[in-house]
Amino acid sequence: MERKPDLSDNAGQRQGLTAPGWALAALAISMLLSSLGISIPNVALPFLARGFDAGFSQVQWVVLSYLLAITVLTVSAGRLGDLAGHRRVLTWGIGVFTLASALCAIAPTLPLLIAARVLQGAAGSILMGLTVALVRSSVPKKRTGSAMGLLGTMSAIGTALGPSLGGILIAGFGWRAIFAVMVPMGLAALALARRYLPPDVQGGGGDHRAFDKPGMLVLGLALAAYALAVTADSGALHRQNLILLIMSALGVAAFVMIERRAAAPLIHLSVFRDKRLNASLIMSALVSTIMMATLVVGPFYLTRALGHPPAIVGLIMSVGPAISALSGVPAGRLVDRLGAGTVVIWGLAQMALGAFALASLPNLIGTPGYVVALAILTPGYQLFQAANNTFVMMDISQERRGVISGVLGLSRNLGLITGASAMGAAFAIATGNADLSAAGAQAISRGMGVTFALAGGLAILSLVIALSSGMRTQQADHAIAPQRQGGNS
Repeated sequence: MERKPDLSDNAGQRQGLTAPGWALAALAISMLLSSLGISIPNVALPFLARGFDAGFSQVQWVVLSYLLAITVLTVSAGRLGDLAGHRRVLTWGIGVFTLASALCAIAPTLPLLIAARVLQGAAGSILMGLTVALVRSSVPKKRTGSAMGLLGTMSAIGTALGPSLGGILIAGFGWRAIFAVMVPMGLAALALARRYLPPDVQGGGGDHRAFDKPGMLVLGLALAAYALAVTADSGALHRQNLILLIMSALGVAAFVMIERRAAAPLIHLSVFRDKRLNASLIMSALVSTIMMATLVVGPFYLTRALGHPPAIVGLIMSVGPAISALSGVPAGRLVDRLGAGTVVIWGLAQMALGAFALASLPNLIGTPGYVVALAILTPGYQLFQAANNTFVMMDISQERRGVISGVLGLSRNLGLITGASAMGAAFAIATGNADLSAAGAQAISRGMGVTFALAGGLAILSLVIALSSGMRTQQADHAIAPQRQGGNS
């Protein structure tokens, strides 16, 4: 990572930060909106199929189009923020997200709804990426960890709130309400952002006039091909999946060649010479893969092995996001007190313990074991997220924050979509039955144990990566003790 002295180190003394709490509120609502955009439409798919007289393979694109847009555009959105100004691009992103939400709510046909969701996802990539990038310039340095923890809390709230809020709105007002509800939230975020976010720093970078359009196009196509390959046909390696994976690999190779020759590249490849940044990105992807296993495997286990009805399954599944929401801010405060490097290692160790607990406790004591294991795993995830985000973003120079935040978000998104495919495939293989609907309780229990033992192995691998990268020895650089930084608030 290229780390330079930055005007934002004196953020607490700038005029734009006389009310950092309101600035942080703008960022928090933005993160909540981008997370709701992912979680809230899922519950509406049956109603969309009925309303538009369409099959599941068609209405699922209401969800997939948003995920694809975020995954494909997150790095480009970050780079655009670096070039045009983080505050300016974020406010435009909030405005477009709000407009797209309104268009979704009034869409008369399924193709127009999907098109509006693509626009919403494009804006969501800005919200998801630049909220993290703006933390360092919006709050005093000693509160960076707490701010990152709050963003993690809002993301978890969006994940937990989406299905339940969506169900209530659909029952009372119909499916259009799930998109309409995001309009006033977007307007509130826009008003707060325009009023309280700090002004963009001018003249901070060297190549602020150019945007790498060829690089953006090639990277976008490569990411789209990969996302389609791993989300189609439940991860089965059919011919079309293999073709898409090959296209993705060729696209990445072409992107590297373009970036090496570009005068103003989308991503300066030199940033990947920093082994700590590489470690953070790899760990982010692995951790996201672990968390996706709870969403992919959990419903099958709770339904088929433990015999719970859907309502109880939903209640149990909400325990994880609820605990994440409660633990995000305390996790951030711990980062501020102990240092990001130390808390990354603590979080990964706790995640490993939680994953192995999921592999064993539910099969031993049933539902209480499942809940206890989640109560171990999810706070560990929040510890890791708050610490890793802080570690990566703390000393990044102003002109690099957007794109690095985008790359960090991309690693997380790739981990999620890869985890859905890979952990789902591991679960199916472990049950010994490709048709999970036909698998018995004993086979499902065996699959649960094997899948989360694998997840625990991934957590240990992440822990080894953190230790070998020297992250623990760097923790002093990222511990912002109040008594040492009292003048920067």
